[in-house]
Amino acid sequence: MEFLSGSWPWYVGGPMLSLVMFLMIVAGSRFGVSSSMETICSLGGAGKLTDYFNFNWKDQSWSLVFIIGVMLGGFFSKALLTGEVAIELSEATKASLIAKGFENPGSGYLPEFFTWENLLTFRGFLFMVGGGFLVGFGTRYAGGCTSGHGIAGLSDFQLPSLLAVIGFFIGGLILTHLVIPYVL
Repeated sequence: MEFLSGSWPWYVGGPMLSLVMFLMIVAGSRFGVSSSMETICSLGGAGKLTDYFNFNWKDQSWSLVFIIGVMLGGFFSKALLTGEVAIELSEATKASLIAKGFENPGSGYLPEFFTWENLLTFRGFLFMVGGGFLVGFGTRYAGGCTSGHGIAGLSDFQLPSLLAVIGFFIGGLILTHLVIPYVL
């Protein structure tokens, strides 16, 4: 159990990820959460409303198993494999977060800001719902999500994926250094 609940080294996770990506490229399948969401929309009948979702979802039914596995894996990881969760933060980051009003930075995976109580504030609503909208819009506009472009697209040497990943990093840096410090 200790092996499963700890961090795995790069030389275990990297080759496993490479093997999965190789097998998916050979099989001609797409990888990514947004691809799975497209399959769910097609299954739900969205193809009747727009041609984008008008495809045979049964050809991509493996992605439904993938998304169910992601949800079950997250649930069981949280329920069975996590005890006291602490992440390592530098002292400068902790001091900065405490100055912004966070009480115990580094005590868990989710920052204290992302709670149900904060969702009911204007700032919390703006961050969580507005941010969710922007992520969804960006995923559709970029033609895929970070896992799809960053893992699958780069594994397949796709130039659009490289450009999307560069855009993700630039956007993340801009938000982290120029927007969030003044809003949070």
